[in-house]
Amino acid sequence: MNGAQSLMGSLDAAGVTVCFANPGTSELHLVAALDETPGIRGVLCLFEGVATGAADGFARMSSNPAATLLHQGPGLANGLANLHNAQRARTPVLNIVGASATTHRALNAPLESDVPALAAPMSRWVRTAASAEAVGADAVAALQAAHRYPRGVATLIVPADVAWSPNGEVSLPVADVPPSTVPTCEVNRVANLLRRGSGTTLLLGGTALRQAGLAAARRIGEATGIQVMAEAFPARFQRGAGVSQVPQLSGDSIRARVQLANTRLLVLVDATMPVAAFGAPGVRGELIPLDCVVDRLGNEGDDVVTALAELADVLAPNRPLRGTSNRPPPRTRTAPQSILAAIAEPIATLLPEDAIVVDEANTASPALSAAMDSAARHDLLSVCGFAIGEGLPLSIGAAMACPQRQVVCLQADGSAMYTISALWTQARERLNVTTIVMNNCGYSILRREDLRIRGVEAAASELFDLTEPNLDFVALSIGMGVPAVRARSANELANCLRRAFAEPGPHLIDVSIADYV
Repeated sequence: MNGAQSLMGSLDAAGVTVCFANPGTSELHLVAALDETPGIRGVLCLFEGVATGAADGFARMSSNPAATLLHQGPGLANGLANLHNAQRARTPVLNIVGASATTHRALNAPLESDVPALAAPMSRWVRTAASAEAVGADAVAALQAAHRYPRGVATLIVPADVAWSPNGEVSLPVADVPPSTVPTCEVNRVANLLRRGSGTTLLLGGTALRQAGLAAARRIGEATGIQVMAEAFPARFQRGAGVSQVPQLSGDSIRARVQLANTRLLVLVDATMPVAAFGAPGVRGELIPLDCVVDRLGNEGDDVVTALAELADVLAPNRPLRGTSNRPPPRTRTAPQSILAAIAEPIATLLPEDAIVVDEANTASPALSAAMDSAARHDLLSVCGFAIGEGLPLSIGAAMACPQRQVVCLQADGSAMYTISALWTQARERLNVTTIVMNNCGYSILRREDLRIRGVEAAASELFDLTEPNLDFVALSIGMGVPAVRARSANELANCLRRAFAEPGPHLIDVSIADYV
């Protein structure tokens, strides 16, 4: 058994079932070992950013860890943006990065680079395998590091001669450390804080945004009158019919400041401090008022879901949660719809039960999110690190983790082009992903931010424009094997969605916002 075989055997024994790969010559022995390991499915991605984003999506939706296989330093560098997103989402991802043979390193070959230095900013653990005998144990240690709180990215660098050398051996997995229990005294302390009622916001993130945590948080809100909210960019957020609904903090800093304006006590539950995504002249980066006190329930890695349930029992004993309908009725129109709201309505109405929704719609996200309140039960995945170009790759990972569920990717046009080759992998793997491109022919978020930051001085820069030539997403999609159509009205969009959801495999719908009626 060589080093590559021991590595793949160790990953197989630890429960790794998929490896998203864009390999090169240095990884040939690793590829051969992957082909020989029936328990791990190798998935080819045409760009490393697709591989890393897909691993993020898979691990968010699966109890199993996800792996990537990348080609030396430049290949890792191509995947760093979505590793940043995975790190922000606290997703356990294992990168396997090939490297030159140790005997070749001093020759300064064209691909030679400082791989550990490239990996370090986007990894919480980095190691270079020193021998075939130890690489299996290294793989187990990497998986432990990725799953240990705070969860995140672990990078194992495997020189080519470590992969091809003999005397490798499979290392057995080590049991995960369960989350720590939040002490009863801590639950009671937070309960006393929340009894203050008005002026308090309970901000939920992470595992608190699953049904059990949401139900407990809503009981707390109903009993105390405090504001309960979900963080703006959740890694995974269960929503829709039959799920305890809580409003979401806006990703727009101006709207978020309004939502938090009356907050004098902010209690974080597996959530991060709410701050503006970008600095602006003369504006505080924190979204809470200056006199707001910040506290938290438990620490990172604690079992906050159980703690929320205990907190609810303290604050709302014998008080059941108000029921939720099987599917909330559509909102009554009180005014003419905006174009984005008109686009959102058929998506929410026709969304299949238990779908997975990936949101990289950017400026279209608020309208889509509002409509999804009345949609069927679904999981929402966000781009947690704001590095655009992860929507399509996240969809691949989510669809492979949950092949029985429909994945819907709400995708902005500009960010789609960063990882457009993900469509090819969707077609190759026959994944049930329907991508809806919100095509406004530009980087609208940059136009908005430019107007806010520079005010009346702002002018429409050509660098924010995606016309001349226009991007033809239908042609691009068909060229990579994904059936595609264009929709210019609510009826057309509804018909396109019905066909896409009825047929297996991937589909793309290009929604032309400028032409939408």
